[in-house]
Amino acid sequence: MIVKIVVISDSHTDFIDNLPRQVLDEISGADMIIHAGDFTGKWLVDELRKVGPFRGVYGNIDGPDVRKELPAIDIVQVGDLKIGVNHPAEGGSPHSLEQRLRPKFPGVQAIIHGHSHRTKNDFRDGIIWFNPGSATGKFPATKKTYGILTVDKEIRGEIIRL
Repeated sequence: MIVKIVVISDSHTDFIDNLPRQVLDEISGADMIIHAGDFTGKWLVDELRKVGPFRGVYGNIDGPDVRKELPAIDIVQVGDLKIGVNHPAEGGSPHSLEQRLRPKFPGVQAIIHGHSHRTKNDFRDGIIWFNPGSATGKFPATKKTYGILTVDKEIRGEIIRL
């Protein structure tokens, strides 16, 4: 069975209607939606939950309402594979993200993160490093982007630029 996961991050919006139409179309047909933090409001969390199976983590700019709803770190099991998700909520320099994230996720096949607003779809040391960028193009992103992970016996990532 092939599982399609739509991955978004750094949306910086309270309302689902502020997401691009193509993103809304993709999430409505997805097997799972993962948001890697920086929603800015609980309404978006609630709306994404209504669309379909949803997992998410809070980001460094998310307030107490989002932090009560979501964890800082999550591990999503898809078949025999594990996907780590972290914004990271502590913020910090985007240049040291991978060194800070790797110890949080032993035994995963992919790590999804946000925070830098820059896309990433790299395979290194047996792990897919995946950052969908910003679905709304929030600075410092240069474009509106999101990601798709396709999971069967392995995980494949694709970045979609709008």
